[in-house]
Amino acid sequence: MSTTTAGGAGAREWGGLAVLSLPTVLLGLDVTVLYLALPSLAEDLRPSGTEELWIMDAYGFLIAGFLITMGTLGDRIGRRRLLLLGAAAFGVVSVLAAYSTSAEMLIAARAALGIAGATLMPSTLALISNMFSDERQRSLAIGVWATSFALGMALGPVVGGAMLDHFWWGSAFLLAVPVAVVLLVAAPLLIPEYRAPHSGRFDLLSVVLSLVAILPVIYAVKQFAKDGLDLATVAATVVGVVFAVVFVKRQGKLASPLLDMRLFTDRTFSAALSVLLVGLVGVGGSMLLITQQLQLVEGLPPVEAGLWMGPPAMLMFLAAIGAPLVSRRVPPGIVVAATLTLSTVGYVLLTQVDAGDGVALMVIGFGLVYLGLGAIAALGTDLVVGAAPPEKAGSASAMSETVQELGLALGVAILGSLATAVYRNRIDGEIPAGTPSDVAEPAGDSLAGAASSAQRMPEGWFEAAKEAATSGLNTAMLVAAVCTLVLALLSAVVLRHVGVIGGQEPDAGESVPAERAGSQV
Repeated sequence: MSTTTAGGAGAREWGGLAVLSLPTVLLGLDVTVLYLALPSLAEDLRPSGTEELWIMDAYGFLIAGFLITMGTLGDRIGRRRLLLLGAAAFGVVSVLAAYSTSAEMLIAARAALGIAGATLMPSTLALISNMFSDERQRSLAIGVWATSFALGMALGPVVGGAMLDHFWWGSAFLLAVPVAVVLLVAAPLLIPEYRAPHSGRFDLLSVVLSLVAILPVIYAVKQFAKDGLDLATVAATVVGVVFAVVFVKRQGKLASPLLDMRLFTDRTFSAALSVLLVGLVGVGGSMLLITQQLQLVEGLPPVEAGLWMGPPAMLMFLAAIGAPLVSRRVPPGIVVAATLTLSTVGYVLLTQVDAGDGVALMVIGFGLVYLGLGAIAALGTDLVVGAAPPEKAGSASAMSETVQELGLALGVAILGSLATAVYRNRIDGEIPAGTPSDVAEPAGDSLAGAASSAQRMPEGWFEAAKEAATSGLNTAMLVAAVCTLVLALLSAVVLRHVGVIGGQEPDAGESVPAERAGSQV
């Protein structure tokens, strides 16, 4: 029985929020923990270079590809039911991944984890929109939810490093098992079921079309980040765009579409999605480059580098919690614009980082970047979900997650490629004549390659490689600063029609409309 007070959520709902935050922490942790486990699992399973890339990428490909499908499926079969099925599958497949005996088995397990993971994010977010009917409480709850992913990412290097110090590489995957068990036990007690009334037939052809539209685009972005613009990147992009057009046209003809395109006619929905997409580009690129800088340039071990990422994660937490509270008095567009302006200052600070003595400046700069991320993750997600009717909350949540996944991938591709291009240009003249090709090629390709070749190069040469990589970081962060400042200005404009959160709050005794309550158990 719910303890909801008149017009607001009660103890059961806030307890349910804590339960819904668990899988979000888990997914964030899963993003970063594999980077630590990769060297030891590579030594054990002996994957080829291509297999190693698929071990890293299979999860991201599948979770991005299935988000829209799973968001809509939850609307139809029940969001809590899909969450529980996904959590159970995630736990079981995590065990299979932990005890993989070959690279092929691990790749298959990672792909299955991606499909299971795609059930978790939209289900948790859509259930929050059902449990918190009060606009102010929902905004705060989404702020708490948004910080959980960053918390998981921050914990990944620390927890993963501690696990790998005492156990084998598979232990990193077993972290999912106790989370899945807690979720399976607690969710039925604290979280109500919701399914959309009159949801209609589930169109399997639309599922196929969505996968063929999304997966090639994600592949093209990742391929561009690795190898630049080549024939495979262009071909994948063209395939994705063509099938995206076919998908959109089909949705317009269906009585019960997989993704209701009418959602995009809402100005708030479209504007908030755009802010999330562009804002995450800078975050994705800076996250990659700062992590590399801390470990390869500053020489910090993964656990220590993870600890230094703690203060920025705390700033993100404060922004994600504080932004919804401030938005009760200040319009969200102004709050987003102000925090993105602070992020711009953070990017500017990162343009001043020097090789070898820039840890403090990096932490401060990246902390300001994360401050903006916390605000747009909380407010942007809340605006997207709040703009959709209750029966479409799963689809809206899935779109929010999809554009954020795409934004992060684009950030890695665009800013990562820019930093790499600057590195290669700077280091080209530093490689001594006569250096063997098996040493010169990796050293001239990336800082990681330079680190692996450092012992076969003249003394002091690696310092030049660090300077070149730092120059790449500085240049990429300058571009991010300009783009984020433009986004800050645009946010104030495109979200200017959105009033303060809870500006038209219902009377204390007013019940939640039946159409919002949906079908709850």
